[in-house]
Amino acid sequence: MTVDAEVRAPEPSSVARTTLGRLYRGQTAVDFHGHRRIGFIISVVLLVVTVVSLFTRGLNLGIDFEGGVVWDVPGDSFTIDDAEAVLQESGLDPSEARIQVRSSESGEIVKIQVAELPLEQQEAVRASLAEAAGVPLEDVSASAVSSSWGRDVTEQAVRALIVFLVLVSLFISIRFEWRMAVAALVAMAHDVAIAVGIYSVFGFVVTPATVIAFLTILGYSLYDTIVVFDRVRENEAKFAAHKVPYADVVNTSMNQVLMRSINTSLSSIIPVLSLLVVGAWIMGASTLSEFALALLVGMITGVYSSIYVATPLLAVLKERMADWRAPASERARGDELRDLVMGGVPAGRRTAAQRAAATSGAPGASTPGPVSDKAEVLLTHAPRPRKKKRR
Repeated sequence: MTVDAEVRAPEPSSVARTTLGRLYRGQTAVDFHGHRRIGFIISVVLLVVTVVSLFTRGLNLGIDFEGGVVWDVPGDSFTIDDAEAVLQESGLDPSEARIQVRSSESGEIVKIQVAELPLEQQEAVRASLAEAAGVPLEDVSASAVSSSWGRDVTEQAVRALIVFLVLVSLFISIRFEWRMAVAALVAMAHDVAIAVGIYSVFGFVVTPATVIAFLTILGYSLYDTIVVFDRVRENEAKFAAHKVPYADVVNTSMNQVLMRSINTSLSSIIPVLSLLVVGAWIMGASTLSEFALALLVGMITGVYSSIYVATPLLAVLKERMADWRAPASERARGDELRDLVMGGVPAGRRTAAQRAAATSGAPGASTPGPVSDKAEVLLTHAPRPRKKKRR
């Protein structure tokens, strides 16, 4: 009786000894599926914090959305207390104004934002600010924005978001399947919600650049998710004939693309950090900081969601199918999972007792090994004696 040859487990010498070495060489064996509940709990907690913060604190909308007047005053000899005093003398409530000190190439600038005012009152306040700062009137810049412009920007952004989500759903459904489309949409919604929650909790100003960055976040989130889903689909075709639980497909795929996801994320995050450090803090370009901060938050949440939201949710949906339904105790772990990650062929669906024996190293356990050992495990009866050939 012959047995088809199977890929043997990797020799101890071929597996890196350190964690970083195994990560670099694609030899990790992380049980992502076993820790999926932890990821779901963290996501639920963050979403609850987001909802509570939005209802209690709201968003710190910039002038482009709320409308109003902004004055930029040179801050060499002008402080926030001086600005509050000028507003008080002009009949405005300082507590309802937003006063910030920002750095620029020419020095520090005190930025003062209030609600919409008549043109005559805007010029009067501007003159008072110039007099208090001891600078010419031309050095105090003023700008006014109507709140209707912010509403138009918001409506256009929402329409663009809806069109984007519809096209993404159709693409993933055609290219992969509808379950992957659902998981990808949930992950993207999760990323945007968490990013908005961070802006609400820490009081970061929301500007049109922030909205553009939020839309850009969807692209990064979708890219990480598609990378994982593409490998999942390949392993589905590879493992389907062996009747393994879907947890093995998920764990194998995520471990195989783990290093690629890390490299892609780092190569994207480092330029964004340079925008924040060099562009915003050193050069004082505030517009860059508003865009880069939202991108940084979105990239981090995108990496997290592709690992702990999109793929685990896909596993939950797929495990309801008869072809992939199996007890969680049957999934591969440890060296058995590492063998699959490194290209090994699964031994098929086994009972919990067989897997426990394999883990403990008991005699007769179906651990990866030479072909002759696997044959003894797969046989359900004693092998027939070989007949002698007649001479």
